[in-house]
Amino acid sequence: MTKSNWMNWTRSTLVAAAALLMATPAFAQSPAGVWDASVTLTLANNAGTNEVPFRFEIICGGANCSSPKGSFFNGDEKVTSTTGSYAKGALSFTYPEYGTQLDATLKNGRLEGQYSRGTRGAPYPFQAKRFTAIEVGEKNIPSINGLWNIQVKSSKGESAWKMLVRQSGAEASAVILRIDGDTGVLTGAYRDGKFVLSHFSGARPLRLELSPKPDGTLAVVQNKDAALVAMKADQALAKGLPQPSDPSVFTSVKDPSEPLRFSFPDLDGKIVSNTDPRFANKVVIVSIGGSWCPNCHDETPFLVELYKKYKSRGLEVVALSFEEEAQLKNPVRLKSFNKRYGVDYTVLLPGEPKELNDKLPQGVNLNSFPTTFYLGRDGRVRSAHAGFAGKATGKIHIEQKEEIVALVERLLAERRTTTDR
Repeated sequence: MTKSNWMNWTRSTLVAAAALLMATPAFAQSPAGVWDASVTLTLANNAGTNEVPFRFEIICGGANCSSPKGSFFNGDEKVTSTTGSYAKGALSFTYPEYGTQLDATLKNGRLEGQYSRGTRGAPYPFQAKRFTAIEVGEKNIPSINGLWNIQVKSSKGESAWKMLVRQSGAEASAVILRIDGDTGVLTGAYRDGKFVLSHFSGARPLRLELSPKPDGTLAVVQNKDAALVAMKADQALAKGLPQPSDPSVFTSVKDPSEPLRFSFPDLDGKIVSNTDPRFANKVVIVSIGGSWCPNCHDETPFLVELYKKYKSRGLEVVALSFEEEAQLKNPVRLKSFNKRYGVDYTVLLPGEPKELNDKLPQGVNLNSFPTTFYLGRDGRVRSAHAGFAGKATGKIHIEQKEEIVALVERLLAERRTTTDR
């Protein structure tokens, strides 16, 4: 991935866009352009609030911008609204694949409103002002470019995360890889002794502060949580520090000699089971996720691609979509998710995310969304992969896809040796 894919639009491009808008007579009334936006998070345990800045773009459509589109960004990937409206200063954008909606009012060159998260929780207060280029006057900027090992004790049993940083002068971008996938691209700059990076793509808002220390380590603070320590990856390895978990061995099954069993309703309420004729003598990918899960949004286009390419050779894909209770009763977000990505493989509704291990008791260390099982033609688990590294991870994303394609082709080439299922 090139450096430009890691950084936000270049400052010169943004300045030119802002200058063009300022030269437009209707500028005061038009919401079109690039915005410096933010959402405000309420932190857990009465820890106050946290403002997460990000870039937001509005492109007008229709007479008097009556049908605009609003886009969040994950690096150079756009997350664009499906519908939008603008009238008398009131803006509204919908993102049905996330089950969310942004409503804001334009007044005196500012946007104020809220980002409603539907069944996922309370809205985020939203605010934005016209983009302005900020000159970073810092000197003697430390270099943090490269691969880092973040020491951590996560709720999923991890002892370390991987962090990739790209830097150009005072500007930097980073992505953290955890067992369930990546954070998306966080971007920002160095000021007052630390790099302040942030990200919001319509999901997973995150503010990250990286403070270089005299010993060459970084203090890593996420959304005002307690500071973690990061060390250059090669140094951490040389010192024998814990390494990031391997997603290809993190999750397994209790008895690999047993077929992976599932029996859950599809979106029409019909029960679909692993013993159904449609799966007989097929290679089956069982993907555990949910339409609420950011890294599932990263993985699904790849699964769609695999299914399209290998269906004729005997591949089936089954998505076990764990959704919150309201979505189980009326899965409108999941239906929009499937439409957004062109999903035409089997999608089942096993239950709520908290029921994951009860619904799939064969799993071992099954705690990540997504987690994907790869079954041979006999129905047995031949490989499992926790999480999914999206495009933001560059080479890691490419290598992961290549490994999975090779695995699928190897399984398709095998002949079934048993009639048990």
